Amino acid sequence: MQQLLKYFPQLSDTQQQQYAALDALYREWNAKINVISRKDIDHLYLHHVLHSMAIGKFVSFKSGTRILDFGTGGGFPGIPLAILFPECSFRLIDGTGKKIRVAQAVIDGVGLKNCQAVHQRGEEEIGHYDFVVSRAVMPLPDLAKMVRKNISSRQHNALPNGIICLKGGNLDAELQPFRRIAEQSELSRWFAEEWFREKHVIYLPM
Repeated sequence: MQQLLKYFPQLSDTQQQQYAALDALYREWNAKINVISRKDIDHLYLHHVLHSMAIGKFVSFKSGTRILDFGTGGGFPGIPLAILFPECSFRLIDGTGKKIRVAQAVIDGVGLKNCQAVHQRGEEEIGHYDFVVSRAVMPLPDLAKMVRKNISSRQHNALPNGIICLKGGNLDAELQPFRRIAEQSELSRWFAEEWFREKHVIYLPM
């Protein structure tokens, strides 16, 4: 929790309580359904929660923004972002049912009312959203092709609607088709921990 407050000191008491509850919930469910590696669960806040919240450093979503978390797994980045932006609505989808079971249990456990987890493949999603977020789900060209149909034409934020994803490593080849429009931000500009080196937020307006 101290890592979160270091970078997000504005968190309300309710938000702090919700983030604090994640540890026990993920440990409990991870013992039943492995969605986070056994050794990584001890780094839940750094590697998963704070990593997801990096999107909140890149953009502050306006109240009423609709966000689709594509390939959420156990709820990342959607759940940490739903806590951070309680006035926005989040739909978390994944094609693996047991992962969605964990995500929905965590959503219920922390009392989130602005978030739902749905067992669904990306090509089946027909809703329209201001932004699609993801965390290293698939190469950006494939993701863009799949979710283009889901990006709303109505603009709600100062930042034009599009895809915001978290990725690591060298992305030159992946970003080549979008080199004139994609924006790449290093997470190390916001977070001092060594773990965030060579990790990025990628924004693709659509």
